[in-house]
Amino acid sequence: MKVLVLTMKARYDRFAPKDSAAYRAAELVFCDRDASEEEWLSAGGDAEVLFVTPVTWVRESLIARMPNLKMIHSEGVGFDRIDLEAARRRGVYVCNNAGCNAGPVAEQAVMLMTMLLHRTLWGHRMVLEGRQDEAVQTFEANVPLDLTSAKVGLVGFGAIGQATAERLRPNGTEVYYYARHRRDEETEKQLGVTYLPLEKLAARCDIISLHLPATAESTHLVDRDFLARMKPGAFLVNTARGAIIDDEALCEAIRSRHLAGAGLDAYDPEPVPADHPLVKLAHECPDRLILCPHQAGITVSSFRNVYRMLFEDLGRVMAGQRPNNIVNGL
Repeated sequence: MKVLVLTMKARYDRFAPKDSAAYRAAELVFCDRDASEEEWLSAGGDAEVLFVTPVTWVRESLIARMPNLKMIHSEGVGFDRIDLEAARRRGVYVCNNAGCNAGPVAEQAVMLMTMLLHRTLWGHRMVLEGRQDEAVQTFEANVPLDLTSAKVGLVGFGAIGQATAERLRPNGTEVYYYARHRRDEETEKQLGVTYLPLEKLAARCDIISLHLPATAESTHLVDRDFLARMKPGAFLVNTARGAIIDDEALCEAIRSRHLAGAGLDAYDPEPVPADHPLVKLAHECPDRLILCPHQAGITVSSFRNVYRMLFEDLGRVMAGQRPNNIVNGL
């Protein structure tokens, strides 16, 4: 089975499961993800499967010109840049690797929470400027919260949200969550979390951490009204998707000091340009914004999971079976 892969071959050489029958049987054709659709089609327009990164656009124009296509598979969790409806009309499965990077992304979320609470960027700068004593005196005069004393609200409670709760629990953190579908009592007890409606969660928590996919429903969920409901001096963490946040509203909330700061690992658009409002604000408020390059899921364990799941689904399609984690309703 021919597979058009729009990412770097070196990753497959390193992480693909060499003992997988699907991997050994597949004809993998690699093409630069930044190439044009015409170049992709020239390399593998007759492919039956398409593997893409979560940030690669797969438009109807491409799907329509791949007559043998049976499955489009995101290499990660995100799939918002794939035309789901166009694929569904063609009978093409669209799949993702749900949960593949839950642990590493949760680690990043907790790291950002800790850095914000402990004012790590500010402390680093103060030490570099030879002002350590002043920094310590400032902390002593304004003792900050830590993960043991902070209330954390998780918006979205899938694999990553739950992995974040697992990592917060040893600290004794008071953790709340909101999701469209409340989890069962046993899951809540096991993870040590309490369900709250979104408005109450925003108002109660010292840190709000986002763990939602980018959908029409979640786009700009964090808007001026949401930010206004957050506690004065609270922090926002986003390791999900940039489109969830109204960036101008977030910039206003940080400039006004209604929010103490934010830690971000996702942006809209991506790659984020140097003149993006949040990038400019980071220069203006260098100690209150932590901007990461959407790196949380780029780890060894994540990639091992990614390629295991990719080739499991490829094997299922080769055998005439339905793949796992179908996201376009087929």
